Amino acid sequence: MSKTPTFGRYAELPLADMTAAQRAGYDLMVDGPRARLPGPYKIWMHNPALLRAADPLGRHFTPGASSISEREREIAVLVINSKWRSAYPTTAHEKRGKEVGLPDAATAAIVAGLPTSFTDAREQIVYEMAIALVGERLIPQGLHDRAVAALSHEGVTDIIVLMGYYTAVSLTMNFYAVAPGTPGISR
Repeated sequence: MSKTPTFGRYAELPLADMTAAQRAGYDLMVDGPRARLPGPYKIWMHNPALLRAADPLGRHFTPGASSISEREREIAVLVINSKWRSAYPTTAHEKRGKEVGLPDAATAAIVAGLPTSFTDAREQIVYEMAIALVGERLIPQGLHDRAVAALSHEGVTDIIVLMGYYTAVSLTMNFYAVAPGTPGISR
């Protein structure tokens, strides 16, 4: 097995060195709905049970699969990735936020930890909710009520769990010091 890092500090598993369970996890990713091995999954390959558990959760947040819009998703993801100062996913989602039409100034403010606002009421609620959650504060009743009214409990829980999922992504990338744009080994 290669010990030379290929993805930050992590030495990715060559196909020939994978256990049967790891290869099955790899095949699930590249032959399945994702048709690729996204950033954190390159590392989570070492733990195929975790990979199989994380994949459906991650896919829940692909466009059209959850109750939130792509713009709402990117607001929450940028807030949580920036909170953890995780360069790899923050850079990727800063780009994605621009692709889905988030204002450049708002995207830059979120990444920099500066206040911003959105003209769309749902997007504003997502932003306020995400900022409150990463701020390690109690959620005031008024924000709770506005969030449930705007997003429903389904949308609120989608945002909360999305932020938990991207906390795992961010912490993985931070631990392995994966720089923005790192491609990993060619498969």
